Amino acid sequence: MRNRTRGPDMSQTQKDRPWLFRTYAGHSTAAASNALYRGNLAKGQTGLSVAFDLPTQTGYDSDHVLAKGEVGKVGVPVSHLGDMRALFNDIPLDQMNTSMTINATAPWLLSLYIAVAEEQGADISALQGTVQNDIIKEYLSRGTYICPPEPSLRMITDVAAYTREHLPKWNPMNVCSYHLQEAGATPEEELAFALATATAVLDDLKGKVPAEHFPAMVGRISFFVNAGIRFVTELCKMRAFVELWDEICATRYGVEDAKYRRFRYGVQVNSLGLTEQQPENNVYRILLETLAVTLSKNARARAVQLPAWNEALGLPRPWDQQWSLRMQQILAYETDLLEFDDLFDGNPAIDRKVNALKEGARAELAQIDGMGGAVGAIGYMKSRLVESNASRIAGIENGDTTVVGVNKWQAGEPSPLTAGDDAIMVADPEAEADQLRRLSDWKANRDNKAVASALADLRAAAQDGSNMMPPSIACARAGVTTGEWADVIRSVFGQYRAPTGVSQNQSNRTEGLDDLREQVDLVSAALGRRLKFLVGKPGLDGHSNGAEQIATRARDCGMDISYEGIRLTPDEIIEAARESQAHVIGLSILSGSHLPLVRDVMAKLAAADLQHIPVIVGGIVPEDDAEALRAIGVANVYTPKDFELNVIMADIINLVDARLIAAE
Repeated sequence: MRNRTRGPDMSQTQKDRPWLFRTYAGHSTAAASNALYRGNLAKGQTGLSVAFDLPTQTGYDSDHVLAKGEVGKVGVPVSHLGDMRALFNDIPLDQMNTSMTINATAPWLLSLYIAVAEEQGADISALQGTVQNDIIKEYLSRGTYICPPEPSLRMITDVAAYTREHLPKWNPMNVCSYHLQEAGATPEEELAFALATATAVLDDLKGKVPAEHFPAMVGRISFFVNAGIRFVTELCKMRAFVELWDEICATRYGVEDAKYRRFRYGVQVNSLGLTEQQPENNVYRILLETLAVTLSKNARARAVQLPAWNEALGLPRPWDQQWSLRMQQILAYETDLLEFDDLFDGNPAIDRKVNALKEGARAELAQIDGMGGAVGAIGYMKSRLVESNASRIAGIENGDTTVVGVNKWQAGEPSPLTAGDDAIMVADPEAEADQLRRLSDWKANRDNKAVASALADLRAAAQDGSNMMPPSIACARAGVTTGEWADVIRSVFGQYRAPTGVSQNQSNRTEGLDDLREQVDLVSAALGRRLKFLVGKPGLDGHSNGAEQIATRARDCGMDISYEGIRLTPDEIIEAARESQAHVIGLSILSGSHLPLVRDVMAKLAAADLQHIPVIVGGIVPEDDAEALRAIGVANVYTPKDFELNVIMADIINLVDARLIAAE
């Protein structure tokens, strides 16, 4: 008789635990963001990822002159303990895994988080989460730094040393290669620059913790990476990260326990590749990029946050974030992905690519080590990123790189997803005024003597080299504001302006520019001097990639460029235009603050009798806003769909030429 005994019930196959499901969120006010967080958690999100606004990231209160127009735009404003309380109202922090994307002010925001957890009665030693706390990539790609590299590195390791003793489950640093890729990094550069940052931190941390605890601290370092559309290459990059990190931990730091050598990382898949054109295609891009960091079990992310399909258009709605969350849940729970061992072990094609990436990364690491490590190599790394990004953009322009709906197959049906006035969320225009009122009330109702005493203790710690976390926590409890905390840091360590990576020397990428160069020469001859193009970034927006590429292309076309980097006030831009006798001003603003900042610049140009200088603007600018900008005199507005830089160059030349003709 046939044996009817059944084999194992495959429906009972043991599955791996899924990664943490997150969405990167925060806007308008702490109360509005709290409602968003609680809604996302109710939909099945398993961790929080907090986006802070630019004033909070750069250490300014919401009422500072540099914060005007920036409050609540790209994240939530947190100016004091009251804001942090509202942000996590009814969210028990001892049951949460919270990622806070914060760098220059990381010690301060972690202090506020600890103070709120104390108020909730939480066991502080049980808190789980991450502060990004990666200042080095801020100098290279994101721009929310405050101080010079050396004191910034000290603050990173102060946080690490404090968490070792008091928050043992907290990740004190998230080495962030995400923005490196968005700034143009090749996979080899992303690997090398991130690993060089991690070793710089660990080298500094070694003297701050007892030797017997150092391996465990190595094990608390985590990474935050990017996954682009070339998902096989990205999968191989993640496997290379795992192997290189294990190698560094073992050989450089002598870490013997394999669990402390694990490459622990979270990911947001690539927002740079999201297109304004045919934005519904972004859903497929996000899914494919997610596979890069989930398919390979031995290189699988521990936390994943996905952008929304419409982020190239503006602020995503809760429904859009839900769609991205559901994508993760379907992949984790409906497919059989989590039931198998690694699918790629022993695959010769994968092994070849991983080895090639490791070889390229080791060469870059050797170059950086020869410069004294990541801090000493910041200028070198920045210039490499600008050049690599220029090559990436050139590939899209000349068609070597296909982007569906952008440089190929542009024709298509209108997207019903973008129809209607509510296709994207618009930030509450009253949110900034509300934030300012509450900040004023906070300052009026606190104990100013306690504030002054706490700030004096913070200054003393900054000056004498002791760990800055205890006095920062005391400042949080006393009612100190974000701007007041950062003002002490600025006064002790000084402010810093990072290298732009934009050389004055022309590159060798001048193919196809002959006609433009000839036009620049003709216009310059008529002007009696070289056509002068001033590129400025007003406000606190540190996303400088677009400005850098416009400046380098203008340089390669033969223009005399002026680009001083990020975080300029409108007054500084006006003065630079006067001193350089600029013929055209280009303003780059990607934070959503284009209307108030450009209005300010245009008004100040008129007051300085420089209104004859044409102004162009680039950013994520909805068409209604673009019309408003043109109505106040802006000559041209460019958005992410305007990927052909040579067209923009021709427009700049024509703006000057038209004024020459009009003047004759």
